[in-house]
Amino acid sequence: MGAAEDEIARAEKEAEAAVEEAVEKARSCPEQEPGQLEDAVFATPVDKRPLPPPEGETREMSYAHALNLALSEALDADPSVVLIGEDVGVYNGAFKVSQGLLERFGPRRVIDTPISENSFVGVGVGAALGGLRPIVEIMFMDFLLLAADQLVNHAAKMHFMFGGNCRVPMVIRTPAGGYRGYGATHSQTIEGFFLQSPGLKIVAPSSPRDARAMLHSAVADDDPVLFVEHKLLYGRRGPVPVAREALPLFGASVVRKGGHVTIASYGYTLHLALAAAEHLAGHGIEAEVIDLRSLCPLDVETVSESAARTGRLVVAEEGVRFGGVGAELAAAVNESAFGFIEAPILRVGARRVPIPAARPLEDAVLPSAGDIAAACLRVLEE
Repeated sequence: MGAAEDEIARAEKEAEAAVEEAVEKARSCPEQEPGQLEDAVFATPVDKRPLPPPEGETREMSYAHALNLALSEALDADPSVVLIGEDVGVYNGAFKVSQGLLERFGPRRVIDTPISENSFVGVGVGAALGGLRPIVEIMFMDFLLLAADQLVNHAAKMHFMFGGNCRVPMVIRTPAGGYRGYGATHSQTIEGFFLQSPGLKIVAPSSPRDARAMLHSAVADDDPVLFVEHKLLYGRRGPVPVAREALPLFGASVVRKGGHVTIASYGYTLHLALAAAEHLAGHGIEAEVIDLRSLCPLDVETVSESAARTGRLVVAEEGVRFGGVGAELAAAVNESAFGFIEAPILRVGARRVPIPAARPLEDAVLPSAGDIAAACLRVLEE
């Protein structure tokens, strides 16, 4: 037997011994109590601290600039952070969110990939298991379906499947949404698909402050985080603290007070809800508007408390209304606050039609501020 055969035989024995050791260790472990199962899903416990108000000096910046700042700060602070995706380097990202990062951090930290979402999300999973903290960008959220197996069956489940012995600290950033005439395969908001995936955290910041601060928290988290960025938010401006901050990846926020009806929403649709509330105020109706911020975990308590005060709830989202985020939230609030709600909970969302490219048809499919206001009027008539 030659040297190569000896090396192979030795490697096989070492592998067999490692497998036997793992099997014996597994057999000797105590049985998991069913009541503890949910506690084993996430590597980082859900942070349920109250959301703090902004502190110190702030400066006005766009949502895209806030994300770029967070990416730069994360890459600068931690050498284990890498940015991976199509056109994130030389082209500065499809929506220019990674502007200037390749020049500053180089091609080993800002990595352009081939057009193969399943492959480079898989690279991200492996990198996370190997000790890095990858931020993986999916150019359009629609393309996330090409990597669904890596995300749902690997990244989200590994911590649980292997008894907490491994962690997958990765962020999947993705632009989502329509209203731009991009057509059926470049305009979707499909976060509702991924609510069915235990082990995956899902957030959808609606403001520049949340975009920066929640991205920092997502990078620091030891679980995979799906970070949804609506395309129409990139140019939206708002105050962002000068000092670096990290906000919890949980906790809805009441962004407008009101006593007649509650509107719960997130992402770009939150701003449609605020416009609807402004319209209703002109008619003497004060709507309370809640920014969900996080979709998984979902802060049902804050929404339920508000709906119990106002007696009425409208849930608004851009995704397809059937089987969506709003359906889950409406059912959960109905379970927790049934005796306090005075009218049926109404949902506003996209029609169950592929999103057309023609703008008038797209507008007919996707929800509007007028749709949200009309739903509020309907519940107030009950």
